[in-house]
Amino acid sequence: MLEPKLCEHPVRLDKWLWAARFFKTRALAVEAIGKHRVDVNDQPAKPSRDVRLGDRVTLREPGLPARIIVVRGLSEIRGPAPIAQQLYEDTADSLHARETAREQRRQGIEPAQAIEHGRPTKRDRRQLADWQRWSVSLD
Repeated sequence: MLEPKLCEHPVRLDKWLWAARFFKTRALAVEAIGKHRVDVNDQPAKPSRDVRLGDRVTLREPGLPARIIVVRGLSEIRGPAPIAQQLYEDTADSLHARETAREQRRQGIEPAQAIEHGRPTKRDRRQLADWQRWSVSLD
């Protein structure tokens, strides 16, 4: 089994998020932190904040439930996904919320069924054309 190359010293939040593969680049991690989408121990964070073992990191993405994770390992190096997954652990509440949201999306309304009427018929188009022809304003 692959072992992550762990650090003994605290790691910057943006580097850790990048190494744990939550963001593709450090710049994207910094941008999300700047938009207040990342909290550490329920407090707003800065990119340079040190992350330590046992910290609770909350990640929020638009349209998705908040993801709460617990830091289980520290690394400044981005490695393969199986190693990155060993750096954190999702909380039970977070997993349940994500599963519930996934099920709601799966059970959601089919967009095509929300349309009451399809394309206009020839008759509808003629009525529209007549209405547009006679609805000219007089200036």
